[in-house]
Amino acid sequence: MSSGSISGVWSADKENSPVKAPSVIVRFVDKPESLFYVKGIMFVVGDILVSDDIAGEAFSCHVGRCHGACCVHGDSGAPLEPDELPWLEAIVPRVTRYLGPNSRQILADEGPWETTSKGRYATRCVGGGECVFVTFEGPVARCAIHKAFLDGRTEFPKPISCHLYPVRAETYGNQQVLNYEHVSICDAGRENGLQANMPLARFLREPLVRKFGDDWYEKFVIACDDRRSVMAGTT
Repeated sequence: MSSGSISGVWSADKENSPVKAPSVIVRFVDKPESLFYVKGIMFVVGDILVSDDIAGEAFSCHVGRCHGACCVHGDSGAPLEPDELPWLEAIVPRVTRYLGPNSRQILADEGPWETTSKGRYATRCVGGGECVFVTFEGPVARCAIHKAFLDGRTEFPKPISCHLYPVRAETYGNQQVLNYEHVSICDAGRENGLQANMPLARFLREPLVRKFGDDWYEKFVIACDDRRSVMAGTT
């Protein structure tokens, strides 16, 4: 691992890990009480743990092929941060024009978000399917919040979890971790990224700057370039 307050891989425990193997347990030197699981090999940018998969992956969304599947498939709606809940509540009147009758009814009766079984927050879904904020353009699922943003109707572009996907920003205690979700619905994005020679780290510049700031992002890009060189065996 790179420099920082991380002591390195502390020990391996696949049997008891709550995440899929390979996983490691990491402990912070200056936080002896901190003990948490991460997926695979990680490196450090500032105080953020980043998966090697993010540095090594090529990616560029291709909604013409995936049809916006990430807005439709999943165990729940889009994960939400607590400070995003007021934004969603305020945005409802500005996005209903883009939505179908089922979504409008759910928003009117139940509101835009719910508490999940894990005690976290997520957008509501329509009949266990697409996010309540999905609007269809033919077979393609689009985000009504983002459409409203592009039309100048809101300053909120979309939930940060959607903006970052297929990267997930997760928190273990006070520690933030960036993991990459390698899912089949994003096969077209990986193929498109390879053809365009677009690293995932650069494709996600806008949401990463939005969440962590310009200074952190510049350090992140340099770290990803270094990690790719290491993985390629060039250093």
